Amino acid sequence: MTLDRALVLEASERIGDGAGGFRTEWTARGTLWADVKPGTGRELAGVEVTGPQVSYRITVRAAAVGAPSRPRAGQRFRDGVRLFQILAVTEAEGRFLTCFAREGMA
Repeated sequence: MTLDRALVLEASERIGDGAGGFRTEWTARGTLWADVKPGTGRELAGVEVTGPQVSYRITVRAAAVGAPSRPRAGQRFRDGVRLFQILAVTEAEGRFLTCFAREGMA
C-alpha cells in the first residue's frame, strides 16, 4: 500500500439562513495522504440520481478517536473537483483506517 494521494478531509456544517432554513457548508479538516483503490461499479437510475456509481476503498493513517483529522461516515474527501462521500470507516491493523466511499456529488 502506498499513501501517495493528498486528499482534503471535509466535514459539513448546517448554517442558518436567517429565514428559518439552513444551508450546508463544507469545511476542511486537513489534508491526509491516502491510498485510493476503486471497487465495483454499477449503473443507477432513479428520480434524483442517474448514471454510474463506483465504490472506493481509501486507506489513510490512523488518528485518535475524536481527533479532527480522523475521518468518519458523513464526511467527504476532496481531490480537486472530485468528491468521495465517506460511507463507513474501519480500523486496519491499528495503524491505518479504511474508508469505504463512493464518488459523486455532495
